Amino acid sequence: LNAQNGFPLLHFPSLCFLLLYFQLAHSRSSPLSSKTTVLDVAASIHTTLNALSSESHTQALSQQDQSSSAASSLSLPLHSRISLHKPSHSDYKSLTLARLERDSARVRSLTTRLDLALQGIATSDLKPVDTGNGLELEEAKGFEGPVISGTSQGSGEYFSRVGIGKPPSPAYVVLDTGSDVSWVQCAPCADCYQQAEPIFEPTSSDSFSPLSCENQRCKSLDVFECRNDTCLYEVSYGDGSYTVGDFVTETITIGGVAAKDIAIGCGHTNEGLFIGASGLLGLGGGPLSFPSQLNATSFSYCLVDRDSDSASTLEFNSPLHPNAVTAPLRRNPELDTFYYIGLAGLSVGGELLPIPESAFQIDDSGNGGIIIDSGTAVTRLQTDTYNALRDAFVKGTKDLTSTQGAALFDVCYDLSSKKSVEVPTVSFHFADGKVLPLPAKNYLIPIDSEGTFCFAFAPTPSSMSIIGNVQQQGTRVGFDIANSVVGFFPNQC
Repeated sequence: LNAQNGFPLLHFPSLCFLLLYFQLAHSRSSPLSSKTTVLDVAASIHTTLNALSSESHTQALSQQDQSSSAASSLSLPLHSRISLHKPSHSDYKSLTLARLERDSARVRSLTTRLDLALQGIATSDLKPVDTGNGLELEEAKGFEGPVISGTSQGSGEYFSRVGIGKPPSPAYVVLDTGSDVSWVQCAPCADCYQQAEPIFEPTSSDSFSPLSCENQRCKSLDVFECRNDTCLYEVSYGDGSYTVGDFVTETITIGGVAAKDIAIGCGHTNEGLFIGASGLLGLGGGPLSFPSQLNATSFSYCLVDRDSDSASTLEFNSPLHPNAVTAPLRRNPELDTFYYIGLAGLSVGGELLPIPESAFQIDDSGNGGIIIDSGTAVTRLQTDTYNALRDAFVKGTKDLTSTQGAALFDVCYDLSSKKSVEVPTVSFHFADGKVLPLPAKNYLIPIDSEGTFCFAFAPTPSSMSIIGNVQQQGTRVGFDIANSVVGFFPNQC
C-alpha cells in the first residue's frame, strides 16, 4: 500500500518493531529509568546482630592483612573500625548513637577548618611549646574547645596496616581524605592513648631523621615551631583533637615496597583519636599528604560495610575502571586538602529534584561546594537541598510505617514486619548526564536490631556539603589526581 503523498507505508509489524527498539534504546540510555530499588531488611538486621557478636574480629583481621604490589601500583588491605576495636555496647542502637556522635564531631572538625581557612586563620588554633618537661599545648587567644575523648572523634572509621621505619614496625593507621599530615604515636610518650600495636620506637629505626626548621616541608605545615633547630609540628582537627611531636622523615612500607623520605609526624602528645589505631594516613590533596609525597597519579579505595569483618583495598597508581561513573575533581583555592566533586543534581524515584546546580558549586570566596570524605559517615547537604531530597523520599515511601526519628535523623521507618521493601532510588547526577544510583542499603540504614531504619542524609548549616562513607560503601572510589577526575564503580570491594 502507498500513502496518498507518495511515501510507502511501513509494514505494521516492522513499525511495531522500530517503536519497541527506540523505546528500549531510550530506557537504556535514560539516567532516570531506575525508579525503585529493593532494601533487604532481613539481611540488614542480621548484620546488626553480627556486629555485636562475641566472635573474634581480630582473627579475620590477621587473616586478611596481606599487602600486595605490582610494577606500577601499590595495594594494602582496608578494614572497618569494628575489625580492630570490638564495640562494647550492649545493643546496636547504643553503638549507632555513639557512631553518630563521632560523626557530628567529625563534621564540626571539617567545617571549622574551612571556616578558619576562609577567615585567613591557620587551621590549627593550638600552638606547640617546649616547657622543658615535655610537649604541651598553648591555647591561642580567643580559642576554646574541648578535647574530644577517644570514643567520640569521628575520623577513625576505616584503617590500613603499614610498616613504619627500617626495619618496618607494623602500624594500623586511620584512612583520612580530609587530612594531609600523616603521623604515628611515638616513644617517649608524654600523653598517648591505647593502641593495638606497640608504640613506635624511633631509636629502633635506621631511617628515622628529624627535619630542620629550614626544610620546605616543615615550612609547609600550618603550624610549626623550632626546638634545637628541629621541626616541631602540631595538627589540630578543629574540635579540640590534636597531635604534637617531631616532624621527621621516615620509610613507610606498603605491599613490600618501601617509600623512603616521607615526612610524617612523630607524635609524643596525642589526644582525640579513637583507641586502637597507631596514627593517621593523610590522603588529602595538599603537598604533605601521602599521595602527594608518593607522587601518586591516582589512588582508590573501597569501603566495606562498617559492620563487616571483611576487608577491601587501598590502592595507589591504579587506573580508574573503564566503566566507572566519573565526575570532575574540583579544588578550593582557599583549602587544598579537601576533594570537591562536580555534582550537578540529585534525583529520587527517577525524578530530578529542582535544585540549582549552584547549590553544589564553590563560589569566588571559597564557600559552597561538596566534598567526598572517607571519615564522615552520613552525607550532609545544605538545608534547602536536604529538605528537597527528604520531602521527595518521604513522598515516595507513603506506604511504609513511619516512626520517631533518632539523633540527627528526622525520617525513620518501622520495618520490623518486613523482609524486604521497595523504595525510591536515590541517585547522584554528574556532568554530561552521568548518574550514580545508590543501593537502598546506602541510604536507608538500621539504627537498632528491632527493625528501625532511617534515611541516612542530614542537613548542615555550613555552606559546604559532604558525601559520607555510608553512601560510598561497596563502591570503589578512585581519585585520578593527574586528570582531575573522581570515579565511582559499584560492587568492587
